[in-house]
Order: sequence, then structure tokens, then C-alpha cells
Amino acid sequence: MEPIQIIATIGPSSKNRETIASMVAVGMSVARLNFSWGTHEEHAQFVDDVRAVAKEGGIVIPIIQDLSGPRVQEGSGHTFDPASSVITAKDLHDLEFTVAKKPEYVALSFVRTPQDVVELRELLNARGLSTKIIAKIERVEAVEALEEIIAVSDAIMIARGDLGEALPFETVPFAKKDILKKCAEKGKAVIVATEMLTSMIEGDHASRADVTDISQAVIDGASATMLSNETASGEHPVEAVGVMKRVVEEARGYIEVHSAHRL
Repeated sequence: MEPIQIIATIGPSSKNRETIASMVAVGMSVARLNFSWGTHEEHAQFVDDVRAVAKEGGIVIPIIQDLSGPRVQEGSGHTFDPASSVITAKDLHDLEFTVAKKPEYVALSFVRTPQDVVELRELLNARGLSTKIIAKIERVEAVEALEEIIAVSDAIMIARGDLGEALPFETVPFAKKDILKKCAEKGKAVIVATEMLTSMIEGDHASRADVTDISQAVIDGASATMLSNETASGEHPVEAVGVMKRVVEEARGYIEVHSAHRL
């Protein structure tokens, strides 16, 4: 069974190299940069620090550059402009960062059709980049065109926050299961993201509901689980990564034991 990757978003709470090193020590294996916030200069420093920590440890820590897409801020939250192009003028500007720092992955927000992914691939190729593309599933059109989007993407992210705004919230768990199943059938990596450890944004321990949520994502077939605000702006970024790692490993152990019993 392949290891489950632990993705942690780098932000104000985790921006110094010592914190990044501590998160790696307890389980972070991939770093995410959220381009809805911060400057190119700030993100460049994050990249340098992540890569320095990886070099010191003799390991590889892939970096995800998560593009904003047609995001519209609304106070402390956000929505998206359905009339806007998926790849915005800001995203095109942020591809200059991709050229300069060469993250391993670019995540495309608010994907609507497979053509959106193809367009980003063409933009990357035109810049001499072979960066892999993660398609974020967070709108109804993407769910409807899921198989075609999976076919042209390198990986999929189930962005449950925005997906829960696009779909009736009570249906999101079943949409997640369907997406995981289809990705498994096609052999594509899939990330389960958003609100996985919200209890640890302020608290120093996880709620039982969050633990159950993470475990179920692993049991359902997630290739990776992702921390967002928990590590970007939360009060306990290192502890959140450690808890995520423990829960993921326990769930993997459960799968292995029960798979062995079925043979």
C-alpha cells in the first residue's frame, strides 16, 4: 500500500524554517502555497525554506502552487465568479512565479471542464515547464465532467469547502466517495482537502469528529490529506501535522489488517 501523503499549507503560522522543519519531522511530506494570499516574495521565501529543510534531511518535499482562480473575497469568506474565465489575469501573473521557482505541482481552482486543464497545460508548456497539474473539484460542472477532467489531469483535489457551496452540503460526503472511486479506477492520485482538522486551528487537540473524517478519507481511498488554515494560520501547526500523521497511519493499519483477513 502506497504511503498517504500529508500536505500542509505554509502561511503566517508556519513561515519560519524551524517550524517547517518541525512539521516535516512529524509527518509533512508535501507543502502547499495558497496564492489567494501573500506576495510572490513571501511565497518565494517559503519555497526556499522548504527546499532547504528537504536538502538538510536528504529528502524530497514536493511543492504545490495553488492558483486563486476566479475567487471573490467576501469578508472572511469567498465565492467565485461563474462568469469569469477559470484561468484569470492574476493566475497568468502567478505563472511567472511558476517559471521562477518551478514548484512540482500547480493546482487549478474552480475547474469547469477538461479544456481548462488543457489550457493550463498549454500555458505551462509554452513556458518550458513540465509542472504537473492538480484539478480542483469544487463546482457542479466539474462533477458532471469528472471522468474527462481526471483523464487530462495528473491528480485531483476534492476541495470540499467550495464543493459544499456548489452542492447541497448533505451530498458532499457521497460526492467525495464517488470522486475517490473514479480516481482509483483511473489510477490517479486524489487529495481530500478542507476542514479536516478545524478543531486544531485554535485548539491543541483534535475533535473525535475530525479524527473520524480523516480516517474515513483514508479508508475511502485518499492518496493524500491536506491541512489548510490548520497550518497556515492556526495556533498549532506542528501539532496539527502530527495528529494528521497519527490518524492516517492508524487508518492505513486498519486497512492492511482487514485486507489480510479477507484473503
